[in-house]
Amino acid sequence: MAQYTKHPVAAPPTAPERESTGHLLLRGYIIVVLVLTFAHAAVYNLVGQYGAGIVLGVFLLATLGIGVPMLARKQPQRFAWRRLPWAAVAYTALALVSIAWSQWRVATIITWLLLAAVTVNALFIAHVLTWREIVRALASAFKWILGLSLALELWVSLVLQHALLPNFADLPPGKIDPQWYWVRDNLFDGGRLQGIVGNANLLGIISLFAIITFGVLYAARVRWRTTLALWTLLAAYFLFRAASATAYACAAAAAVVLLVALLMRRATTPRGRTRIYTLSIGGSLVLGAAAWFLREPLLGLIGRSADLTGRSSKIWASVIDRWHQHPLFGNGFSSPWLPSDPAFAGWIKDHDITVFHAHNMWLDALMQLGVLGAILIAIAFLSLVWRSWFFAVDRPRWDLTSNRGYSPLTLLPSLFAVVLLVQGLTESTPIMLWGWMLLILLSFKLKTTPLVGVGERERVIERGRRRRRVP
Repeated sequence: MAQYTKHPVAAPPTAPERESTGHLLLRGYIIVVLVLTFAHAAVYNLVGQYGAGIVLGVFLLATLGIGVPMLARKQPQRFAWRRLPWAAVAYTALALVSIAWSQWRVATIITWLLLAAVTVNALFIAHVLTWREIVRALASAFKWILGLSLALELWVSLVLQHALLPNFADLPPGKIDPQWYWVRDNLFDGGRLQGIVGNANLLGIISLFAIITFGVLYAARVRWRTTLALWTLLAAYFLFRAASATAYACAAAAAVVLLVALLMRRATTPRGRTRIYTLSIGGSLVLGAAAWFLREPLLGLIGRSADLTGRSSKIWASVIDRWHQHPLFGNGFSSPWLPSDPAFAGWIKDHDITVFHAHNMWLDALMQLGVLGAILIAIAFLSLVWRSWFFAVDRPRWDLTSNRGYSPLTLLPSLFAVVLLVQGLTESTPIMLWGWMLLILLSFKLKTTPLVGVGERERVIERGRRRRRVP
């Protein structure tokens, strides 16, 4: 006869497994690295050119100091050397070799060290964090940048009550060009906001990245969703007040890609997917052609000229002329252009400020590393787009089960990739600093971990242990 007992045979309940203190500190360090990379312009405005270089050097040494012992101990597991993003690595190697024929050797050496530092940090982050941790770290970094931007804008408008120059320098007598300001004191007068990064276009793109990151986390039903929604509203406000035509174009492209990806997830047959591909490609071509022919009135609505604020008539023409001098291997790597180098000082000026990149990543790559460099960049981005797209639209599958649910986090790489590609038409940042970090980070992570939260690699990083083999 069955009897009730207070002594069940099941094991007693245990507390849930918690992250180690060391891993929490590691994630905190990576968030600081991401903040300093995305807001490198803020570091430059705060401590100057040499100070910003020292900061990046210190964090490179710190990353090596943390990462090399982990690689020696094969923690969290063995580094996936064979799955490196080889096209991007080849571009980095070509940039180093270009010292041999560079027309600006000092600038090549300095900027290559910057490129190498960003590459090392990106590979390190992809190796030690899972997909969930990477998205959470990006979200934390964007929160810090947006929060500090709001705080700085409020301080300038309410306390300082006049525009702020870099390095907190005193305002000179007379009127100066607004392009020199770190913060223009536009918070309450309706002008463009620049935030802590000191550039409205950069603030707009970072705000767009933040909206995408917060959105996928919200869809993944993380905790504190109300707070996440408030951060999304702040990012949308900065995107609107930055009034960046490039950011608006990137947002439109990301919205189209998101819509197509969601439709692809709902398609149940190959014929349905083919129909979606046909309609989306055809519609994109029509919209692209319409935007090109109507570029003048469209740009006029947001106060921009048809030549994209002097890019095509002044900057791009000069860059193409210099590329023609060495078309195959280029003139030598330098991203960004160093205004202190005689080859760039006063070469192209905008508002009496020396321009430090070509405002087009493809022309910049052609001028610096020639046709070979542009081909490597094209292969690197093509690989990222290809892998990220199927990462987003294919169901996670590693056995015979074919009806597993999608993870919202898998949408992030493809949305980031399209933003970088569209931004690269009018900016060169996708091949320098945080743009290069995203390219390396996402490409390497997609190759090493094609599933979110599934598989040996994700489990080892999250839990810090391997499954014992059954003899």
